[in-house]
Formats: sequence, C-alpha cells, structure tokens
Amino acid sequence: EVGLGYREPAEDVARVVSRMADVAIVRTFAQATLEDFASCATIPVVNALTDNEHPCQALADLLTIKEIVGNLKAARVVYLGDGNNVASSLALALASSGARYSVASPDGYDIPRSVITLAEQLALKTGASINEYRDAKEAVQDANFVYTDVWTSMGQEAESAARLKAFEGFQVNDDLLRHAKPNALVMHDMPVHYGEEMPPGMLDHPQS
Repeated sequence: EVGLGYREPAEDVARVVSRMADVAIVRTFAQATLEDFASCATIPVVNALTDNEHPCQALADLLTIKEIVGNLKAARVVYLGDGNNVASSLALALASSGARYSVASPDGYDIPRSVITLAEQLALKTGASINEYRDAKEAVQDANFVYTDVWTSMGQEAESAARLKAFEGFQVNDDLLRHAKPNALVMHDMPVHYGEEMPPGMLDHPQS
C-alpha cells in the first residue's frame, strides 16, 4: 500500500516501522527491496516471500516432512519444475538438514547456480546431497517426496505459452508416480494451476 521501494524508499519505511513494531514480516517481489529494508531496520525482519526465496514455505515443508519421516536425513525429496524461489529455498533448507534433494528442470529453468553452490557447501557439513536432472521420471526413482510448484509464477504471465511447452513431461500425475517409491507423497505449496503441473483432483490423491 505504501509503494515499498518505488513510491517510498524501503529504507525510510524500515526506519518508521522499526519505531512501531517488534518485528517486520516482509512479503515483496524484488529481493533487493527486502535487503534494503533489512539494512535499515533496527528490528528483526522475516522474509515472507521474494522473487529469489521463500524461506517460510520451506520451513513449513520441512516440518511436514519431519512429521512423516521423523528424521529429515531419511527424506529423499525431488522437486520437479521451475527452479524458482520455492525450489531455491527448499535446496538451502534441505541441505541444511542433511536430507537428499534432487531437482529436475528443463534446460534454461534451473535453480540459480549461486544457490546450488551454497546448498552444496551446506551439504558438505550436514551429509546432505544435491542432484540435478533433466528427466523427471529418472529424478523421482528413489523419491519418497515428490514436490512441484506452478510453472508460471506471478509476473511471468507473458512467458506462459513458452513455459507450457518447455515443461511438457514434468507434470506430477499417476504415470509419473509409478516411477517413484510406492509410498511416495506429493507436495505442492499451492495455489495449483490444474492441467499444468498437476492434473485436476491430484491434491485429493491418496498419495497427496
């Protein structure tokens, strides 16, 4: 509402909010806006979403996985689709937790190399593993969690047609699940674009 980062500088808003609140939870688009806000805030700042990262979503996903497997080191999570903010935060969170994480994306839609590098460095300390694939069916062969997200995120609507073509073969459906472990569970951070990354009704699947 205040036009954070363009009508009003993020730094100025951060100074004002710091006098009014004990913590700021910031959900924006540009990562730089969040970083500018945090650099001038005198209170803790939580990233609720940027175009680079979605750490609160990753924390919620780790809690879900932990509730099911007990020990995150037993998790083999495979992410299929666009290497977006959700995929990036999952990479960092799972690498920090000692889990095994694979991501399968079409050429040109990978997680940023800087994120993979950081995740690999974290994995060296925790015993986690990070793997990248081009083929979705190959990627899920040892998965006990199959995770996906929208192929076209907010602000990418003009790319929708090209993305639909690029992501053919990456839909999480019954055929794909047959290549994963028999008890593999499907995860999605929602909202779902039915007919794209998932067919209609997939969230009601027994393995969802």
